[in-house]
Parts: sequence; structure tokens; C-alpha cells
Amino acid sequence: MTHYRIFTLFFLNLIFSCQSKAVQEQHEETKTYCLNEQLKKTTDIEDVHKKEIQEHIVLPGKIEYNENDWVTFKSLLEGVVESVHFELGDYVEKGQTLGIVRSARIQELNREQITLQNQIKMLEQEVETQIEMFHDGMLARSELMQTQNELASAKVDLQRVHQDFVLYQVTSNGKFKISASKAGYIIQKNISKGQTLTSDNEILFSISNLKQVWVMVNVYAGNLKYVKVGDEVQVKTIAFPDEIYNGTIDKVYNFFDEKEHVIKARVVLDNENLNLMPGLSAEILINKGSEGKKAFAIPNKAKIFNNNKEYVIIYKNDCDLKIRPITTIASNESISYIEEPFAEDEQIVASNALLLFEELNK
Repeated sequence: MTHYRIFTLFFLNLIFSCQSKAVQEQHEETKTYCLNEQLKKTTDIEDVHKKEIQEHIVLPGKIEYNENDWVTFKSLLEGVVESVHFELGDYVEKGQTLGIVRSARIQELNREQITLQNQIKMLEQEVETQIEMFHDGMLARSELMQTQNELASAKVDLQRVHQDFVLYQVTSNGKFKISASKAGYIIQKNISKGQTLTSDNEILFSISNLKQVWVMVNVYAGNLKYVKVGDEVQVKTIAFPDEIYNGTIDKVYNFFDEKEHVIKARVVLDNENLNLMPGLSAEILINKGSEGKKAFAIPNKAKIFNNNKEYVIIYKNDCDLKIRPITTIASNESISYIEEPFAEDEQIVASNALLLFEELNK
């Protein structure tokens, strides 16, 4: 009797354990993860559509000054720099005085001006006297005409001196000023107080307004077929990688740069915020063309990389989220084209995808 009771209790315990395990397994199978309201506020969910495949090539380049908006200054006279009123990078207005130079040539012009003014005054008096003598028959016409010619020549010489004063922007006491010929930023400076200016001086300073810059693109021979005048491109710099500038190729240079082993192309970009600083390296994205092929397109930020495989999170509703492996067949800077199909009622998680991936994998 005792053995019978023990066997019965063992049998009932076994049945209960199996039922509990079955209930637990059923519960685990039906366990789901739901997207809560707080997380949903920061989660982007997007539709998936077929689009023409647009692949890009990425070419290196550099931001350079717009040479059509770049003026340089060299001194027309020798002298010694007395003062400099600007620094590299300063913004200057057109006509603003940038420096003062003392020059022996200006002193010579001042002396020449005084001499000519005195000479003209004497000749004018002499002409008046000779006219009276000519009317009285006391002087030949040729002598009067000779004096008049001397007066006219002296006036021409004085006018030339005045023009030199304007050209050299003479101030006073043997000095002349250096002025900005246009408004813009000082992008080059090779002048300082006390410096001696000679006839073979290099460029003293350069000005550009920087509102427009050039992007010089290095095009390798294998990529030349993708680069044409009029093509739209996107430009990114190392300094501001998240900022994309849209431009157009306006020139392809018809010669091979033997030093860099590339052909140069040029993109002109507006630079209103002055973030495109000459000298910065850049990446230029050029469309390779679609050839009419289409595939489902997803934003690159929606992809999850795990164990050398790619995944996306499929969204149907807040409690119906699934991980799906994908195969990328083409991509560009912002979009990947996927081989697998998507149903009409399926969307993808475009932000917080990695966070949800980890939650769904728990």
C-alpha cells in the first residue's frame, strides 16, 4: 500500500512538472517586445519603396581661392614701410588705408611739382609780355609761339606729376599710402613695419571676399567617364563632415597633371558661412548613373552590422518588431539598395535601430 501511494505521488508530480514546463515554454514563445511611447518619440520609422539605383564615386579634392575674385598688391615705388594697418585674415573695405610708405621718389615728385609750378608762372608772365610786344611789332610770331609751346609743355609735365600723385596715392612729406582695391579678406600678407620695398618685391598682400570658392577635384583616368561639365555633385569637408554642399562641375581641365597623375575638374561653390576655407581637403561625390535598375532603398542609418552581417528592424506596429537580415547590392553616401523584397505593410526603423536590435535579441 505504501509503495502504491509513493508511485501515485511521483506520477502526479511528473504530470504537474510537464504541464508547468509546457506553460512556461508557451509563455516564452508568445513573449514580445513593445516600443514604448518615450522611445517612440525619438525613433524614426520610414516606408520602404523601390527606387532607381544611384551609385556614387568619391573623389578627393581641395578647397581653393576663386582666382577670378582674387587681387594682389605689389608696390609701384621703392621705399620704407612706415606703418601697417591690417593683419592676416582681417576684413577690409574698398579704399581703406592698409599702410603708409616713405619714398624718395615722392620727394622727387614734390620737388618736380614746385619747379614746374614756378616755371609755368614765369612762362605765363613772359607770354603776356610777348603778346603785347608782338602786337606792337616788336617781336616775331615765331618767338611768341616758342614761348607758348614751352608753357604748354610745362603744363603737360605738371599734369603728369599730378597723375602720379593720384596713382601712388601720395599723402604728404614724401609718403604714399597703400589702399584696398576691393572689399574682402586679407588672405596673404608679406609686409611689415620697417620693411624696405624694392623694385623686385614679391606680392605684399592679397584680398578675396571668400563668398565663392573653387573645389579642385582630382579625377583619376578610370573615373573620367563619370565626370562631365554640368554634372551635379555633392561636396563634404573634413572640418564639417555632416554639412553637404551641392554644386555643379563647371570645368574639366584638358591636360594631365603629371605631378599628381590626375586630371583636374572644378566646382564653384557659394560660401556664405565661410566654412569652406581654402586649403581644406574635401570629398566630392559624383553620381555614376542608374542604368534604369531599381531596388528597395533604405537609409544607411537604418542598417545594423553584427558578426559581418547586415540587418534591419521591420516595423508593423509597436508590438510587432522583427529583425531581418538583408543583402546590400548597391549603395551611395545616404542610401543602400536591398536585394530582399518588403511587403506593403512593412516599414523599417531608421533611428535607434541598434538599441531595438539589442532589445529584440535578449
